[in-house]
Amino acid sequence: MTLANTPRLIKGGLVVLNPAGTAIAHSIALQYNPDTLSRSYQVQGTGGDGGGERATPFRFKGPAIESIKVEAEIDATDALEFADQNPNATKNGIAPQLAALEALVNPSSDELSALNALGAAGTLEIVPPNAPLVLFIWSKNRIVPVRVTDFSITEEAFDPALNPIRAKVSLGLRVMSTDDLGFASRGGALFLNHLRRREALAATSGAATLQSLGVSNLP
Repeated sequence: MTLANTPRLIKGGLVVLNPAGTAIAHSIALQYNPDTLSRSYQVQGTGGDGGGERATPFRFKGPAIESIKVEAEIDATDALEFADQNPNATKNGIAPQLAALEALVNPSSDELSALNALGAAGTLEIVPPNAPLVLFIWSKNRIVPVRVTDFSITEEAFDPALNPIRAKVSLGLRVMSTDDLGFASRGGALFLNHLRRREALAATSGAATLQSLGVSNLP
């Protein structure tokens, strides 16, 4: 029984769009939101070094390169407790969920076959297919285009047919900015929207007074 005042759990996850970003191919919700999410930034700038007679001012060349690390858990135990209501989990465990994540780092079998056919036909210039546009969604305040940079799975338990029923997944994501996607693309527009949301949040943080920093005025 769900209490009326129980807060609704919002899940983090990934949404996969077609390369143009015009249609949703599928979405992947994390079964359990991880306890931690780590982010790091590589600043993109030039100048600010005093190697010559006069130091050049530091200038931003573009958005910082943001990397996200997520550790997720996937478990079929609850579904297997009600096997009649979850035939897919009974038959395959969590293999379908893992396969959906694996599809983020592989071209499809149809795309590989098409490339092979072009090569067999003697096509001189073969352009690899565009990867889908992947969005990492972590609340309405964080919707960013990403690409998967590293991905690992540790399967920890199996059913009698050796289907995995519990696993830990580690996802490394790189946020794709306008430097990567351009301003005219759907992904570039989504990144700009993300940046505006962060700026709006920063504006609500308030400002520390000089007195709180231990000084009455600046020298």
